[in-house]
Amino acid sequence: MKSLLQYSPASTMAQIHLTHTLLSHLLLTFLSLSTAAHIPAVIVFGDSTVDPGNNNVIPTILRSDFPPYGRDFQNGKPTGRFCNGRLPTDFISEAIGLPPLVPAYLDPAYGIEDFAKGVSFASAGTGLDSATSDVLAVIPLWKEVEYFKEYQKKLRKYVGEARAKYIVNEAIYIISIGTNDFLENYFAVVTGRILQLPVDKFEDFLVSQAAEFLTNIYRLGARKISFAGLSPIGCLPLERTANVIGKDGCNEKYNQVARDFNAKLQRMIADLCTKLPGLRLRYSGVYDRVLQLINNPSHYGLENVEEGCCGTGKFEMGFLCDSKCPLTCPDANKYLFWDAFHPTEKVNRLMAGLTLSTGLREFI
Repeated sequence: MKSLLQYSPASTMAQIHLTHTLLSHLLLTFLSLSTAAHIPAVIVFGDSTVDPGNNNVIPTILRSDFPPYGRDFQNGKPTGRFCNGRLPTDFISEAIGLPPLVPAYLDPAYGIEDFAKGVSFASAGTGLDSATSDVLAVIPLWKEVEYFKEYQKKLRKYVGEARAKYIVNEAIYIISIGTNDFLENYFAVVTGRILQLPVDKFEDFLVSQAAEFLTNIYRLGARKISFAGLSPIGCLPLERTANVIGKDGCNEKYNQVARDFNAKLQRMIADLCTKLPGLRLRYSGVYDRVLQLINNPSHYGLENVEEGCCGTGKFEMGFLCDSKCPLTCPDANKYLFWDAFHPTEKVNRLMAGLTLSTGLREFI
């Protein structure tokens, strides 16, 4: 419980300072390396882990464009990011010498002059299975691809055919998706998938959908791609809360599913690279890193890895985590999770460093 945590403030502050110092050094190192790399843009597909606000302009209840979301963002502005601040993709963009924010494609405040350097088509609540996006009426993955096609037309008009081709071919692509397929779709029973397929067959189906998606964006010019695996989804605060039999511990059944899916995803990635000439598709494994944070929180200056900062931290997300929500913690840097589903900005920065040193390392 939040009120029962007992740590030495001096020790914790020292750890936080050390962690921030190391992270800043890491990002600056990559920034200097990127000077010669000349990566023209960061292009993003996926779900709420990388959605900077596309859901703000569609008719869905899954939104976060209100306080306290964005509390630690520039001027405390809620942007639609499911976080207290920035997303991993924002930190990655900044680290490689591009703007510090990757804008949402549907955000009317941005135009093609911004998107030429970075754009996210991601939609919170979406998945590899189109049925997943139907649960909360969000943007399906196939529609994200359609937006990518539309984006390319605008890009060609803005910078010309040759430059547009260069940007699309030389950009780095970040994909983060899959959690909702299991937690909002399969195990929630709402779509009936659990009645149609055993979980291993559902994993196979999702991997085949991922392969089809990757092939489609390859045909549209994507070459340098980082695909994030699943985290320990059974350790999300919402899943801990629902795990009454397990006494609010991690749901190890769900974690095993995440591990099995990740293994299949990696095999698919290796296979696809042999089939598609010039494809540089790399896996970014976040499972072990998040588990490190959970098992060794003090090493990262964290005090609470079981609950979210917002409200009770046990179930609040979206509209349940708003400005009227009581008990929201004063310092999100001490938390792994911001709400009951999503990481804090501090952890997003850590995940950005991981992606830069693994899935994106050879591209920069």
